[in-house]
Amino acid sequence: ADAPHIASLVNSAYRGESSRQGWTTEADFLDGRRTDVAEVQRLIAAQETLLLVCLRDNELVGSVLLERAADGAELGMFAIRPSLQGHGIGSRLLEQAEQTEFDTWHVERITLRVLTLRHELISFYQRRGYTRTGCFQSFPVNAQLWTPKVAGLRMELLEKSLPGSGQSINPAQR
Repeated sequence: ADAPHIASLVNSAYRGESSRQGWTTEADFLDGRRTDVAEVQRLIAAQETLLLVCLRDNELVGSVLLERAADGAELGMFAIRPSLQGHGIGSRLLEQAEQTEFDTWHVERITLRVLTLRHELISFYQRRGYTRTGCFQSFPVNAQLWTPKVAGLRMELLEKSLPGSGQSINPAQR
């Protein structure tokens, strides 16, 4: 039942005019949607994924996808309502996502992919302990959902090592 709301939130944070209220917009690089209800439903039902949501007064304001990978976990579809970006909600949700991945799967490495043109977003993740790997891939093609406005879009893999002990990543935030 949450899938339409999550898809709407993710799309509003990344694409279209509504995304321009925040700083995570990809509207200058891509037309169309970031996701759809069917993809979100598939991710919710999948065995090795978790979709965390952030509620404020029972209203959805954030979400993040966690996927178990062979060598750790991957974080994706990270979205905060554009009008609330820049107020610390994203940082707190990211910390919770990292802790959840560690607690659930006991992973010691988290990865994520960022458009190489998103320098401010890469800096956001670097301030939170993610490092650039120098591993790149072409931006995926999905003509049913989006159309690139810029030729040659690429993604860079960022990673973060989590503590190997059973301790919390940030005990003050627990």
